Amino acid sequence: MRSIVRNKFAALILAGFTLSACTTIGETAGMGAVLGAGIAGVTGGNMVTGAAIGGAAGAACYQTNTC
Repeated sequence: MRSIVRNKFAALILAGFTLSACTTIGETAGMGAVLGAGIAGVTGGNMVTGAAIGGAAGAACYQTNTC
């Protein structure tokens, strides 16, 4: 159980660093979708849902200047 939590935490850190390098809303949303699908795949979730949530989160991150 500890390794799953550690893997999720590491994935979130990686996602933050990756999204901070994007310069347009398209790049941020696309990278969010890729990261969301990847994280969902690693943790056993639905990759399509992960991509949709990740893309929306990336776009919101860009619009609010939080990444």
